[in-house]
Amino acid sequence: MKLAHLILAHTQPLQLERLIGKLQYENAHFYIHIDQKTDIDPFLFLADKPNVFFIKNRVRVFWGGYSIVQASINSFEQILASGEQYDYINLLSGQDYPIKSTAYIHRFLDENRGKIFMHFLSVTDEWHEAIPRFTKYHLSNFNFKGRYSIEHILNTLLPQRQLPKQLILVGRSQWFTASLQSISYIVRHLKEHPEMVKYFKLTWAPDESIFQTILYNSDFKKDMVNDNLLYIDWSEGGARPKELTIKDEQILSGSPRLFARKFNIQRDTEILDYLDKFTS
Repeated sequence: MKLAHLILAHTQPLQLERLIGKLQYENAHFYIHIDQKTDIDPFLFLADKPNVFFIKNRVRVFWGGYSIVQASINSFEQILASGEQYDYINLLSGQDYPIKSTAYIHRFLDENRGKIFMHFLSVTDEWHEAIPRFTKYHLSNFNFKGRYSIEHILNTLLPQRQLPKQLILVGRSQWFTASLQSISYIVRHLKEHPEMVKYFKLTWAPDESIFQTILYNSDFKKDMVNDNLLYIDWSEGGARPKELTIKDEQILSGSPRLFARKFNIQRDTEILDYLDKFTS
């Protein structure tokens, strides 16, 4: 079983080093996208580690914009161009960490070859609060003065936006573990359907829906499992998840998920020490 971990990072190279070290395993490769806004030099020492590759076509990533989708697409393209026949591509952030042993992770994926692990909810039936993301115009992918005023004008004067070809919208979390074949399909689909790119560039946080929507409306739907294998705590409310600490050790050790987010070694290293012992 051959696994490519794609890690999107923008900070804390030592925490990223720890994540890579924990996930090192036979036939595990690492592709690292460093936000173009971030100085890459402090991260370059990681290239000396086994099977670590940096994404060359980096993107300046802005929260809520299409830029993070583009960063993912650029990364997918480099992974596909490598010629390596990966069974899975596992998309993580630099602040994620495994809560199961690396051997268990590889065994689990080996036993579930071909399945696609994503969190997806129907926008119209289940994820109602997300509807304005798709019906209104959002300029979050653009960084210029006055864009919020222009957004208001567009949403006042223009009709609601419609997804091309009346596809069924689904989504929820951007992180997933998917087969190489499904990733290849996503990249090819976006090249062949520029109207999809145009639509999602005006969508708020399109990374949380574009990949799921493409696969859900394809033959890959039958392979999709509504679980992205990632534990996230949203109990604090707001747009960002809670940072996990040693106080969360029991819930993490009892979780059936493979990974959790998010962690911050500048705030708490004890939880990572605990997880290393728990998953050894």
